[in-house]
Amino acid sequence: MITDSFDNKTMPIFTLKDFYGERKRMLDTCLILFSKEIYEAILDAYPCTKIVEINAANGLVPIYKFTQEGKDIAFYLSAIGSAGASEYCIETNWLTGAEKFIMFGSAGSLNKEKTQGRFVIPTQAYRDEGMSYHYAPPSDYITIKNSKKMAAIFEELRLPYVEGRVWTTDAFLRETAGQVALRQKEGCIAVEMELAGVQSVCDFHGFELYDFLVTGDVLSEAAYEKEGLKDANHNMDKFYIALEIVKRI
Repeated sequence: MITDSFDNKTMPIFTLKDFYGERKRMLDTCLILFSKEIYEAILDAYPCTKIVEINAANGLVPIYKFTQEGKDIAFYLSAIGSAGASEYCIETNWLTGAEKFIMFGSAGSLNKEKTQGRFVIPTQAYRDEGMSYHYAPPSDYITIKNSKKMAAIFEELRLPYVEGRVWTTDAFLRETAGQVALRQKEGCIAVEMELAGVQSVCDFHGFELYDFLVTGDVLSEAAYEKEGLKDANHNMDKFYIALEIVKRI
């Protein structure tokens, strides 16, 4: 069973040292991006330096850095989905030394009344994926450790937000009416595809994750609504908020 996958009694057969050599210590903060448009906008707007690459059989993933108010900040375009996003996070730590990760992206709303016009600060993530069961003991939900810190930052910035549970799924297109109803009953206000896995690897390795979301499409109404999805994915406001978070963590 997938719920039997967590093994903290024996050691891995191989580690990133086998692929990359010793861990690097370049900087401490990294942005996890999911929007190619935001990624390209940063490359256009800032003097950026490619500092390293994540290696994979299907190609290289560059990690860049820029400097904001004297601080070096790394960023990369993440894979979509829990397993890929989590693995990139682990490898980025090894390659750069970053231990503070700010992750932001879009989500589907499961409660339009609560999420409309507000950022979502997840408090727990439902573990409907596979990665987290290799990095944390089995449970239905994983706690998002820094949610209270994030809420305090959003209060300070006077940004509208709502706190609540979210649903991390690996199964795009399988958010069925029955599954949506179950998650809503448990208090989930949004659905996304990475958080449970990324939080589990951050907890396991001692990294700090700061996550916030913007809902775009709506899954909780009689008819699916997708009108807000492009703006939720690509609006640059999330990047500027991330820069304010960097100052405060």
